[in-house]
Amino acid sequence: MTMTSTTSASQVRTIAPVLTVNDLQASIAFFEGLGFGMGERWEHEGKLVGVMVKAGDLEIGLSQDDWAKGRDRQKGLGVRVFITTTQNIDELAARAKQAGVKFDKEPHDTPWGARAIDLTAPSGFKLTISSHQE
Repeated sequence: MTMTSTTSASQVRTIAPVLTVNDLQASIAFFEGLGFGMGERWEHEGKLVGVMVKAGDLEIGLSQDDWAKGRDRQKGLGVRVFITTTQNIDELAARAKQAGVKFDKEPHDTPWGARAIDLTAPSGFKLTISSHQE
């Protein structure tokens, strides 16, 4: 497969996916274990229903599922979020592991020359965090 690069008319600076999660507190703890900090918070009738977690310029929204589509709805099917960092992956992984984060694949070298970890967030969303490659 050949990939080509084209110039886009869009001038996008950031993207912030919002993930509907089964357990907001467990998802917050997972991302905090990866070193994310808390950003904006949303409450409804005094109850926390969503947050933005932040790391550098990256923001990911976490929104508590209201179960309107049923409690057996699977999340994250067919989606993987790729995150790049300038941090040392082994050090990031060690801190995350100490915070209780579980990995699908421990730190490893990728075919494209990066170092990466693969994870599954509590609600089933797949993530890969890899070292930045110039």
